[in-house]
Amino acid sequence: MKDQYAVIGNPVEHSKSPWIHAKFAEQTGEPIEYGRILGPLNGFEREVKNFIASGGRGMNVTVPFKLEAHALADSLSPRAAAAGAVNTLTFGPDGVRGDNTDGVGLVRDIEANLGVSLKGARILLLGAGGAARGVVLPIFDRAPAALTIVNRTAAKAQHLVDQFAQNAADCGVRFWGGGADSAEAERYDVIVNATAGSLDAALPDCDDRAFGAGTLAYDMMYGAQPTVFMQHASRLGARASDGLGMLVEQAAESFFIWRGVRPDGGAVLRELRQTLAAKA
Repeated sequence: MKDQYAVIGNPVEHSKSPWIHAKFAEQTGEPIEYGRILGPLNGFEREVKNFIASGGRGMNVTVPFKLEAHALADSLSPRAAAAGAVNTLTFGPDGVRGDNTDGVGLVRDIEANLGVSLKGARILLLGAGGAARGVVLPIFDRAPAALTIVNRTAAKAQHLVDQFAQNAADCGVRFWGGGADSAEAERYDVIVNATAGSLDAALPDCDDRAFGAGTLAYDMMYGAQPTVFMQHASRLGARASDGLGMLVEQAAESFFIWRGVRPDGGAVLRELRQTLAAKA
C-alpha cells in the first residue's frame, strides 16, 4: 500500500502538485500516491478529517484555505506561526502539524535554480499580504544586507516591519517599509513581486530606478507567457523570472517534511517548463 497525500483547494483542478509529487516519488522511490481534493468553501475541516480517517498522511493546502489550515493545526512550525498561514499539513500521533514552505521555496529557487545569492543582497519586497509575510523569515535566514517592503497601503507594510523587527535585528538585517516612496531610488539586487497584480496585468508601485542590469526581478506568479511585471523589468534591463520554480521548490520542501528525503527540485522544474512550453 502506498501512503496517501493530496492537495486541497477550491478551485483545484488546475493544480500541478499531483504531477510534481509523482515526479518526486519516481525520483526518490518513495511509495506515495498524491491526489486532488476539491474542498467545499464551507467544509474544509470536514474534508481534512475525512482524509485523515481514510489513512491520509499529509496535505498541501492552497487558495482559499491557508488561513483555515492555520486555525485547524494542533501545532505550528515557527515559519507557519510567523506567516499566519499554512500550506502543508502533516497527520501523526501528535495530531495535525502545520507548516509553511512558500518562503523556503522562494529562497531555494532564487539561490539553487537561478544562481543568485541572497547573502549581503539589497532586497525589495513588493506587497504586504500573506504571500509577502510568508517569505520574510526565510529571506532573513539567508543574511541579506537589507530588506525593504513596499505596499500601496503603507500601513500594511509598516505592520510587517513592526511584526518582524526583532527578527531583523537578530539577523543583522536593515529592515524598513511603507509606501512606494520607501524604496531607495537606486538599483536593488533582488526585487520580489509578492502582489497579485500580475493576475490582472497590473504593475505594482515601484520606482523604475530600482531595476537595472544585475537586478533579479522575481514574480511569484507564473503563466504561459512572461507576466507584465517581468516584461516591465526586462525593459529596464533586469533579469526576470516567474514563480514556477517557487511552486516546485515549496513542494519539494513539503515532500521532505513528509518523507525525510529531499528531491531534486531543479530537475523536476526543467521537465515542467518543457511540458508547459509544449502545451503553449
